[in-house]
Amino acid sequence: MTVPAFEHVLYEVDAGRARITLNRPEKRNALSWQLQRELCDALWEADNDRAVHAVALRGAGKSFCAGYDLTGSPDGLPPRGDPERKYRGYRSFEDDSWQLEREQRFRMAIFDMHKPVIAQIHGHCLAGGTDIALLCDMIIAADDAVFGFPPARDLGALPNNMWLYNLGPQWAKRLTMTGDTITGREAAQLGLVMKSVPGKLLEAEVEGLLDRMAQIDIELLSANKRIVNLGLELMGARTLQRLAAENDARGHQTPSAAGFRKTAMEKGVKEAIRERDAKFGDGRARANGPEIRDERGFLIDPD
Repeated sequence: MTVPAFEHVLYEVDAGRARITLNRPEKRNALSWQLQRELCDALWEADNDRAVHAVALRGAGKSFCAGYDLTGSPDGLPPRGDPERKYRGYRSFEDDSWQLEREQRFRMAIFDMHKPVIAQIHGHCLAGGTDIALLCDMIIAADDAVFGFPPARDLGALPNNMWLYNLGPQWAKRLTMTGDTITGREAAQLGLVMKSVPGKLLEAEVEGLLDRMAQIDIELLSANKRIVNLGLELMGARTLQRLAAENDARGHQTPSAAGFRKTAMEKGVKEAIRERDAKFGDGRARANGPEIRDERGFLIDPD
């Protein structure tokens, strides 16, 4: 079967399913503008293909996705066409909002497409990785996967926000206000993901669910996905995504975000992230029991 060719996404159709794999393992599948555009195109291709009943979204290499790519082109912008014309950058709140909203439209394909998407999460699912995972219809994670949004510590707010609808307000605030992480097992306990399994069983778990969906008429799958998502829309979920992009632009105006950008320009992005996260020790939250920490900020087990 002929399928579209992509540079940063692997796309295959087999036995009633499409497997879409983020394929920048050397960057831990960091979301560049091009990868997001290709992901959007691959999702709509799967939605249009009547041989596909459901989609598995996964990552190549050691992680699902470590976040947005902060080390791309000098200005972080996609190609602009005519070099004689003046295009938007990030010079103003309005320009920043516009750029964030454009990228968000790529990711919203997961929510808007008619067929179900299952996120298969291993390794790190951080920042932008959570943005795409939480838009999926179901998330199955390895027990030892790592979920969190560390950039909320200094770089901005979340440009997509489905945490509230999965976790409820208290845990959504606990995790996004600190950037702390939880394991896949804890994420399943709290409702951030549907379930977690041992890593060696992750692929089989996802494929088993896809096998079952492959037996269901695609129009029935669509009807049952869309009624639930319409319910989420009635609860404001889609409007909140639109507002989240603008809210992230607001977060980019804060002194801490300016400080991060300054450090990144002077010392590089990796050092800016290291300096930010060093203050938070192991950067973990604990879903059960007290959070007792040593002098370095690492969780320790209570006596």
